[in-house]
Amino acid sequence: MVIKKQDFGDDEILIFDEAVIYKRGDYWQFRLWLPKENKYARKSLKTTNRSTAIEKGKESYLELYSNIKQGKTYFSIDAKKGVELYLAHRQKDVDAGLIVKGRLSTIRSHLNNWLDFIGRDTKLKEMQRTDCENYYHARIKGVAGIAARQVTIQNEQSTINAMMDFLFKKGEASIDGFDFRRLPRIDTRDDSIRRSTFTRDEITEINAAIEKYWDRDLNKLDELEWYMRMMAGYFFRMAFMSGLRIGELMQLRWNDVVPKNYFAKKKKKYIRIMQVMVRAETSKVRKSRILLYRDDDNIPTWKHRVRPLWEDTNEHGKLVFSLDGKEPFSKRALHYHFERMLTLAGIDQTNRNLVPYSFRHYFITERIMAGLNYQQVAEMCGTSATQIERTYYHLNDAARMTHALAGYELSDDGLVVPIEE
Repeated sequence: MVIKKQDFGDDEILIFDEAVIYKRGDYWQFRLWLPKENKYARKSLKTTNRSTAIEKGKESYLELYSNIKQGKTYFSIDAKKGVELYLAHRQKDVDAGLIVKGRLSTIRSHLNNWLDFIGRDTKLKEMQRTDCENYYHARIKGVAGIAARQVTIQNEQSTINAMMDFLFKKGEASIDGFDFRRLPRIDTRDDSIRRSTFTRDEITEINAAIEKYWDRDLNKLDELEWYMRMMAGYFFRMAFMSGLRIGELMQLRWNDVVPKNYFAKKKKKYIRIMQVMVRAETSKVRKSRILLYRDDDNIPTWKHRVRPLWEDTNEHGKLVFSLDGKEPFSKRALHYHFERMLTLAGIDQTNRNLVPYSFRHYFITERIMAGLNYQQVAEMCGTSATQIERTYYHLNDAARMTHALAGYELSDDGLVVPIEE
């Protein structure tokens, strides 16, 4: 840093040969030229005393000099630029395999909602810890009358503060996070999971609806629409049979799926078992796992049907749910076909939060009700036993009752009686 001015008046004092304090009215001011930013850093020392001003001027200079040596800027970038810097930082995590692309998309969505709230032109260094106190109130109102869910808002707040911590450490923000208002405690004993999953009968109806939905002659479908409907149908079938996450299914490749036949002695027939390798880079928890589930030849059938669309016959590494083996099935298309299939199946969606992820809820619920413990279900689904217990523990009582009444039924007067052979 080189001082531009060389001649000084009586009310101008040189600080460390680089900064200047000077009087404006009765109060002393501080000024330092910043070559990299091509601007003066100015601030009021808030004193009328000359000696005090000199001491404060030295403190201001040393603080600025320390920040400059650390690569920090004095003038503030706006919120939009801050989000861009953070997303570029998280893109490196995607490139390194630390997070999946879907996670980065979620982070981008969270921060876009924050930009709508805070204002894209708002300067980062002018932000205070209390500036997002009303974030919950704004987000709960939602857009176009659609309110954000509380768990979504909680996740957004975590993302926002993670970004602010990053920007603070980079010297681009004056705070390391916002003091969000404490959100209402979510009662995990309600029936939220029950309302966001399917019953066994509904899955039967959906399975039947899938057959009708992709019937080419019945629906008079052209080739592209026929393939799209088949892909959606196979996708949803694999979702409720395997319990895989939506992102895991979208990134599944044919070399991750191995069909195996097992002979059931009691039933005297072969059973098709699919072995699926969920790669670490596609898993939300960044851990690979092997999953076995009964498939009844659905996925091999889809491969046979979609193979003519590929540019070559080498299926190794091609995406399972893709028309060309390269581009995955889009989320928008997924939700579009999901809604149409539910309507065809006659599924009542009143006061229910049914989404493609609901198939995973169904899978987990069925396994717990079948008597598997939390650890077994967690290993199948690629999560922790603690997470399974926290989310699905309300099924415990129902499962215990089911197991306790095995071999019994209720009589007309409500009494439990043995089932007659």
